[in-house]
Amino acid sequence: MQNPFFKQIENKTGVSMEEIFALANAIQHADFSNEKQVRKIIKRVSKVANKPVTKELEDQIVKSIVQDGKSLDLGKIQKMLG
Repeated sequence: MQNPFFKQIENKTGVSMEEIFALANAIQHADFSNEKQVRKIIKRVSKVANKPVTKELEDQIVKSIVQDGKSLDLGKIQKMLG
């Protein structure tokens, strides 16, 4: 049986909960000092969110994340996305 809360999220976002959980798992276990992993996550988030990211913006986000290497500063990334 599927949780109605998750079904509501899927209906609003158009993204399956399996995909959301897989992305969350990838982010949770990512090495944010590894540029290749960070780029892969950025592309995956972009695809799930249906928001294209230019090469320049991707480079800025990667630089911001890899510089710290410990965590993802969502506030900083949100400002970059405008």
